[in-house]
Amino acid sequence: MNQRVYVAGVGMTPFGKHLGTSVKQLTRVAVEQALADAGCQASDVQMAFFANAAQGHMEGQDMVRGQIALRAMGFEGLPVVNVENACASASTAFQMAVALVSGGAADVVLAVGAEKMFSDDKARTFGVFDGAWDVHDVAAGRDRLLRMGEGIEPPAGSVSPRPYSVFMDIYAAFGRMHMREYGSTQRQFAAVSAKNHRHSVHNPLAQYQQAYSIDEILAAPPITYPLTLPMCSPVSDGAAAAIVCSEAGLARLAGRTSRAIKVLGWALQGGSDRAAEALDLHLVRTAAQKVYEQAGVGPEDISVAEVHDATAIGEIIQSEVLGLCAPGMGGVCAERGETAIGGRIPINPSGGLESKGHPIGATGLGQIFELVTQLRGEAGARQVEGVRLALAENGGGLYGIEEAVACVTLLGR
Repeated sequence: MNQRVYVAGVGMTPFGKHLGTSVKQLTRVAVEQALADAGCQASDVQMAFFANAAQGHMEGQDMVRGQIALRAMGFEGLPVVNVENACASASTAFQMAVALVSGGAADVVLAVGAEKMFSDDKARTFGVFDGAWDVHDVAAGRDRLLRMGEGIEPPAGSVSPRPYSVFMDIYAAFGRMHMREYGSTQRQFAAVSAKNHRHSVHNPLAQYQQAYSIDEILAAPPITYPLTLPMCSPVSDGAAAAIVCSEAGLARLAGRTSRAIKVLGWALQGGSDRAAEALDLHLVRTAAQKVYEQAGVGPEDISVAEVHDATAIGEIIQSEVLGLCAPGMGGVCAERGETAIGGRIPINPSGGLESKGHPIGATGLGQIFELVTQLRGEAGARQVEGVRLALAENGGGLYGIEEAVACVTLLGR
């Protein structure tokens, strides 16, 4: 990076079911909070990146979503870039804002993500995900992904008769591959989920705020083996925003400099053609290595992380490819309590996607909100002690045998 970049302010709505609230209204709440948190006026913002992945599918609003949402709250004459990058849309918007400020093209930039996924029409809701892989290769792509789980036979009665996202089948295949390759267990996946639900009890913005034991999670309704319902992220609505500044921009804000958080490294990474078992070539590992090199740190230096746990299986895989746990040890670390608050490397103190919620166009900025809160020491009962470096990982879509895109971001005091 050229210029030093800061997060001056953040805002976030509660994640959950907001049937009577529009994308515009959710955007307004998150942006107004971020502006107030930064001591910033709307007139100070020089450009905005607006993330959304589902509004076109859900409402037919395409092409100019950000202009419409932001004009409604008074941003006139502002250049707005719409960002759609699957579940990594908000992290991509944030990183584009960072890149713009780092390169000296602007001093104060807004990144915001907003999403409305709830509908009385369940088929429409779950249909959001149908375009997040190669639509010209659906049958072959599905077979290729599901083959990763071969060798572990799902028990009878371990598949839900109710509709759910096809991505859950794919995460289940990832999980069965992990079980086959490393000996991971369903109980270890449940340990991740129990930890995240326990964390979410102390997050007033989380969609779910109820603790579950490992045994309760194992006994919950099945989705598809080895996943049960609490191990999976829910359908969610919500919005989150951040004000990104240079040092010059930060100096113009209303006395909030001491609360600003540094952006120390970032990487936006595409996938590659690789063997499914070759996790050393995983796109998140590649992105993480770039970020660690930028900042001159290693995974052992990370104080806290928010990772993309669309399922508990996802958290285990990401903890390993980020270098936070050794290969094959993600489940063991979770079972030992190493990834809980108070453990060696707390992961998803917010409750993660499983509990906090997953409004896909806002998720990545929800992670940034949590990590800024942690770095400021303002997380209350879920505060991780002594936070210095905070890592976010957010993936999106599928291509080949991994995510189509991944964003890794490192923040620090």
